[in-house]
Amino acid sequence: MRLYLKYLFLFVTGGLLYNLLEIGFRGWSHWTMFVLGGICFICLGLINKIIPWEMPLWQQALLGAGIITALEFITGCIVNLWLGWEVWNYSRMPGNIQGQICPQFFALWIPISVAGIILDDWLRYWLFSEERPHYTII
Repeated sequence: MRLYLKYLFLFVTGGLLYNLLEIGFRGWSHWTMFVLGGICFICLGLINKIIPWEMPLWQQALLGAGIITALEFITGCIVNLWLGWEVWNYSRMPGNIQGQICPQFFALWIPISVAGIILDDWLRYWLFSEERPHYTII
């Protein structure tokens, strides 16, 4: 039960933060972005659970940006291409893939991944008595 509540808390935290980022960036969001944000936040948090802490933070951020981009592509294919909900469309961005992802947003996910990884690690430490965060920068 404790594990369920921990991941529910992290999911909701990620969903809310993702929605706030979207509202701040483009003025609105969609409920599917809450779900996507929650899943992304949990995945960012699992980086230090699966890969040793010794992996430099910049590499964790690149991995996180790749994970977010992959999840954004899958979500976009479902909600935009398959269901036709038109939640976003990057088709005017250079280098886009099917209008669902683009290199510009991959680059944006890198610093957001750093923030997400660090926030998740400290929340896990403060609230769930997990290992105290420590990072390798280079």
